[in-house]
Amino acid sequence: MAKYIKREMADMNGQGKSKAYYQLKTYGHLNSSQFIEKCCSHGGGLSRASVVGALTLIAEELANQLADGYTVTLDGIGTFSTKIGVRNDKAQDSFEVDEEKRNSRTIEVKNINFRADSDLIWEVDRRCILEKGGESRLKKSSLTPEERLEKAREYLAKHGMMRVMDYVTLTGLSRTTASLELRRLAADPDSGITSSGRKSSKVYLPSRS
Repeated sequence: MAKYIKREMADMNGQGKSKAYYQLKTYGHLNSSQFIEKCCSHGGGLSRASVVGALTLIAEELANQLADGYTVTLDGIGTFSTKIGVRNDKAQDSFEVDEEKRNSRTIEVKNINFRADSDLIWEVDRRCILEKGGESRLKKSSLTPEERLEKAREYLAKHGMMRVMDYVTLTGLSRTTASLELRRLAADPDSGITSSGRKSSKVYLPSRS
């Protein structure tokens, strides 16, 4: 029996109305060894060594074929494909005439994409018996959006730089809501706030305009 949690979603459009989404409650993580034990426990006649050998062979051959530019579909599981991109220490180029172009030494495999087979999705849904596991509400701020913006401006005037967790402390918002709100503010030329960096290294700065 699996449980689902109803979670409150942050207001993305600034209309004052939050929405709900549903998330399956997870009870833990199976590592490779534990998963193999599960496979062998169903009485299919396969030994642990056979399952380990099969998984190892599949992983190695997936790497070979994906590296050669093929996509790979495994019936009942899904389709694998390779995602490449510019190395993190190199700037993204464009098609401008005078701009230096990237070469093979600056391009790398960034990720392996996976799209689940529809039969796998159907099979999981068929076996998944759900019951309600509770609700999770967003942490609300006692400040209005205007008051939060003013606090952010005051903080930046004093410290010159602000991270998401600083804004969480200032406003009482959840981390997710604070991150979304800061991104909206940084995109608004009238907010007096801009951003620099990416992902975990992203910081917010006073705009120069």
